[in-house]
Amino acid sequence: MFLNSLSGRFLLLTAAFVMLAEVLIFVPSIARYREDFLLSRLERAQIASLALLATDGMIDDKLEAELLENAGVLNVVLRRDEMRQLMLSSPIPAPIHATFDLRDAGAFELIRDALACLLDPRDQVIRVIGNPVQSAGLLIEVTMKTDEMRDEMVRYGLRILLLSAVISGVTALLLFLSVRRLLVTPIHRVVAAMQSYAAAPEDARRIIVPTAKVLELREAEDALQSLQKDLTGALRQKERLAQLGAAVAKISHDLRNILTTAQLFADRMDQSQDPAVQRAAPKLVASISRAVSLCESTLAFGKAEEPAPQLKHIALAPIIHDVIENERLAAQSDDISFAEDVPAGLFLRADPEQLHRVISNLVRNARQAIAATGKEGEVCVGADESDQGWTLTVTDTGPGLPPKAREYLFQPFQGGTRKGGSGLGLAISADLVRGHGGKLDLLRTGPDGTAFAIFLPKAVVSPDDAQI
Repeated sequence: MFLNSLSGRFLLLTAAFVMLAEVLIFVPSIARYREDFLLSRLERAQIASLALLATDGMIDDKLEAELLENAGVLNVVLRRDEMRQLMLSSPIPAPIHATFDLRDAGAFELIRDALACLLDPRDQVIRVIGNPVQSAGLLIEVTMKTDEMRDEMVRYGLRILLLSAVISGVTALLLFLSVRRLLVTPIHRVVAAMQSYAAAPEDARRIIVPTAKVLELREAEDALQSLQKDLTGALRQKERLAQLGAAVAKISHDLRNILTTAQLFADRMDQSQDPAVQRAAPKLVASISRAVSLCESTLAFGKAEEPAPQLKHIALAPIIHDVIENERLAAQSDDISFAEDVPAGLFLRADPEQLHRVISNLVRNARQAIAATGKEGEVCVGADESDQGWTLTVTDTGPGLPPKAREYLFQPFQGGTRKGGSGLGLAISADLVRGHGGKLDLLRTGPDGTAFAIFLPKAVVSPDDAQI
């Protein structure tokens, strides 16, 4: 669990990167240590040679062996004045394995030789060549064993690795504590604020107050605060709208009942022989009918949701014909013609009742738009089938939609297409089409008329539907 946290992973990565850096430093360091070790052997061998020169070579074997042992070498050769002279010597226990010239050795060569010595556990005899200190000759050459040098290199490497581990641990711990304080703790605070806000988003007291000192976290807190404020305001507005909608629905329900009674009396008044009553009755009946229709639309839209469509394979032509006949009756006093361009054998998959409502809304809107102009016009309903689905079109030769209706199309109470309209018909129709997985679009509108298109996608036919 700890390794999955930001702090745990940061701790492991820090330790790993510090160790990697120490390893990269260790390789040239161990090469440098080996070079210093060999140079110190050359210097000690030169000092031993100078002691021999001071006595004109008159030393006994015991002293010579002691000088070689103190120098840590087997043989010492010193070249002075172009003469190569064996200054000190002792028996060599094995053949010389390799010769190393430190006078012109490059960094890559030193690193290669150091790693080879470190990885080879065998005790070997090597020859080392270097420049004498203080220019006391042309060169100095020693023969030595590698066991002591390798042991010193191993101990030096272990000290370096131990020091690296300590530095890595301390660095990782300090960075871990810093990350905990600067990043993890503020992130936990933001998460806690989000969880607290999610429990009651309407409560403004739960909105986060930015306090982070890190710039990026402060920007995140500011963005979260702005989001929470907007969401809280939107929730409060929606709650008020929901309460208003419930009140409007209740009022519309009672008002519809009252208007229904008034409509009955208005129908009786329409049969009166009084000329004044005959002139006023049609307008009264029309006004009451519009009020009843608006109440019914408001009640229908105020429902929590429309029922899910009951999809069936249905013939489209009878539904279109029924809608057209109803609108013909409603348009008897207007010079409006209706046309149907629907193939007789066209079947589609839809809810017949909901599809009837959608087409009725569109055709009714088209008829009312033409009737409002007082001119003749035509409403045409067409249908077509493709591999993707079915497309139904409702076109008219009316005056077109006003700019406000185009701007707020399909929005209730704002997208009305005629004076006094509520826009609920188009909003409800769009919801019903979306319930079928389709889309209701405005194809065109203008002085030459308006055209709406309903697209219904095809679906997989079940065995039960195939029998319908």
